[in-house]
Amino acid sequence: MFTGIVAAVGKVREAQPGSQGVRLVIGASGLDLEDVALGDSIAVNGVCLTVTALSPDGFAVDVSPETISCTVGFQPGAQVNLEKAMRLSDRLGGHLVSGHVDGTGVVTLFEPVGDNRLLAVGLPEGLSRYVAQKGSITVNGVSLTVNAIEDDVFRVNLIPHTLGATNLGGLAPGARVNLEVDLVARYLERLHSG
Repeated sequence: MFTGIVAAVGKVREAQPGSQGVRLVIGASGLDLEDVALGDSIAVNGVCLTVTALSPDGFAVDVSPETISCTVGFQPGAQVNLEKAMRLSDRLGGHLVSGHVDGTGVVTLFEPVGDNRLLAVGLPEGLSRYVAQKGSITVNGVSLTVNAIEDDVFRVNLIPHTLGATNLGGLAPGARVNLEVDLVARYLERLHSG
C-alpha cells in the first residue's frame, strides 16, 4: 500500500526487454534507499513494482507484459514518480493507493491558474463511475482531489509544491498518464453488485 505522496522523482536509465516482460533500471538518487531490501515494493509512476536489484543510487524492477499493456511512462529517459511502500506507523497524507493501475488517461487541458495549474484528464471507458467530485484519484502515483467531473473528463488543481515535487509539472495536452481510482469506490461497486 502507498499514500500517493511522492518521495522523489527518478529517471528510467534502462528498459531491457526479456522473454517475460521488461527489466527497468531506475535512477533514484533523490530517494532514500537505505531501508529498501530486495523484494520490497516501490511505486513507480503509480505502479507497484518489486525491487529485484539495488545500487547506491537506484534499483531494478521487472515489469510483466500485463503491466506493460495497461500502463505508460517507462521508456528510457522518462522521469518517474517514486514512493516506497508505507509502514503501518506512517502518516496517511494522501489516500490509500494500491499501486494497481486501472488504466491510462489522456491530458486534455493543462493551463496556468495563477501559480497553480488546472489539469483535465480524459478517462478510459468504464472508469468515470468510480470518480467523484471531492473524491480521490491517483495520477502517475500522485494522490489528488477531484475538483470536477463531467462525462469522462475530470479536473484537478495542481499546486506549486506538487508541480515541483513530481513529474506532473511536465505534462501537456495529449500526454498519457497512469490512473488509479479510489479503492473504496471499487469495493463498494463489488459489494453492491455481488
